[in-house]
Amino acid sequence: MPELPEVETYRRYFEETCLHQPVQDVFVEDTKLLTTDYDLLVSRLRGRQFVATERVGKNLFVQTDGGFYVHFHFGMTGDLAYYQFEEERPRFARIVFYFQSGYKLAFICPRKFERIGIVDNVTEYLKRKRIAEDALAISTATLAATLGKKKALIKPVLLDQSVIAGIGNWIVDEVLFQARIHPERLASSLSGAEVRTLHEAIQLVLKTAITCEANYALFPENFIIHAREWATSPYADVKQHLLCPVCHQKLQITRVGGRTTYFCPTDQPLVAD
Repeated sequence: MPELPEVETYRRYFEETCLHQPVQDVFVEDTKLLTTDYDLLVSRLRGRQFVATERVGKNLFVQTDGGFYVHFHFGMTGDLAYYQFEEERPRFARIVFYFQSGYKLAFICPRKFERIGIVDNVTEYLKRKRIAEDALAISTATLAATLGKKKALIKPVLLDQSVIAGIGNWIVDEVLFQARIHPERLASSLSGAEVRTLHEAIQLVLKTAITCEANYALFPENFIIHAREWATSPYADVKQHLLCPVCHQKLQITRVGGRTTYFCPTDQPLVAD
């Protein structure tokens, strides 16, 4: 599933390719992918230009010169592709924006979990959908105040988009590993120093992932993400040697909050709350 780093990459890609070009038409293969009526979507977009982008968590909002926004949600496997000629049209390009310049933007929707629609007010939309502040924008003070009220395990709390927006499963594991916090600690039990360390880890992991364009092979060697990649290897013997990149002890793979979780029991001890 595209996480915050991938969506940030899409946002930058959109800005580099699609701004300030009048929209000529919009093709929609399946109207179930729309959160706005098709006729309304097309009528409002024709002749308009995209002028700016904004990302909040995993959500991309593209502002038009009409003052409204187009909201992209990338579902499980969504992607964007900018191209010129019809023979270049990518597979699963189920929504296509045709620009008067002759270029096109494809919204690629392989599994049809992706969604697009018009949003008139981003702030109101986020409030209605209970999407919290973006993980890259949230302050240490806000994070501390929020976690202090949560008497639940820290991992599922960080996965909750109404707490902090944009952090997915592998990111939470990486953040907790870098912060040396056990995924089954109670969120409210974290000390002020631990919250500050956690905040720094969120910034580190997300900025690293964005810089590397979410290419895991380029991540630093001390990131636990490499163990997750090894775990998907078809070789059974590899799965028996998933070691911590810091202490080189065996990692533990379990389920926390219903999600597969990787952590180091040595470097992330479960202290008494």
